[in-house]
Amino acid sequence: MKRNLITLITGAVLIVIFALLLFTFQVRESEVAVVTTFGRITGSPREPGLHLRWPWPVQQIYRFDERTQNFEDKFSENLTADNINLLTSVYVGWKISNPADFLNSFRDGSVAAAQGQLESMLTSAKSAVVGRHPLADFVSADPQQLKFDQIQAEIEQTVQDELQTNRYGLKIEFLGIKKVGLPESVTEAVFTRMRSERNILISRAQNEGQAEAIRIKANADRQANEALAEARAQATRIEGEGVAEAAKTLPTFQENPDLAVFLLRINALQQSLNQRSILIFDQRTPPFDLFQGILTNAPAR
Repeated sequence: MKRNLITLITGAVLIVIFALLLFTFQVRESEVAVVTTFGRITGSPREPGLHLRWPWPVQQIYRFDERTQNFEDKFSENLTADNINLLTSVYVGWKISNPADFLNSFRDGSVAAAQGQLESMLTSAKSAVVGRHPLADFVSADPQQLKFDQIQAEIEQTVQDELQTNRYGLKIEFLGIKKVGLPESVTEAVFTRMRSERNILISRAQNEGQAEAIRIKANADRQANEALAEARAQATRIEGEGVAEAAKTLPTFQENPDLAVFLLRINALQQSLNQRSILIFDQRTPPFDLFQGILTNAPAR
């Protein structure tokens, strides 16, 4: 009896497990699921968790990874707007934005088929965008002329628009140019062109430097001339004031020449004694002859 009870419990547990496997399904955190009933999509996409279902062939479950997937296209050759062959490679990150549209667009929700479609669309978009830009937008001696951000945005927008128009259920998360190269046949010509552009930039910088040097020199010469003119004017004014002052005292000196000579000697003596110094002089040499009487009559100490 006890053995029969254990057998019944075990059978019941197996039946419950079997029923759960048949009538429920689990969706992981990184997934989203689409349920079809007799081949037609029913209900909205199922979020992560445990869900009920009817067993196959009534209902079928399609699980899709919601995480961003990425790939890099081939290093392919395209013609620029100025008819130069350019090699480019683009990396892309994409994800499923609408699981229902994705399942309708690709048989059994094949990720490989979706990526193949994306690669085809990317090749066409890249060819069209590269054809609208000259080589200088990709390769230039002047960093200001490069337009990588604009070109990447144009390629991404072209692919994004086509995905939305055809309702593939896909969305581009990021896109960028990974590599840019030149075929051997045009490399030397491009290098020659780049050297020419660099020489133009050098000549422009030299001309700007020379113009700036001329401007600075002209400004310095102008300031120097203004300073000299001002100094000459000030010297002329001082000289005029001195002449005018001398003219005032000239009549007095003409009336008393000895006084004029004495004052000149006193002035010369004063200038020689302005600095603190020890003077060794001959009393007979003007203007130091003024000390003769003073030194002779000086009281002894």
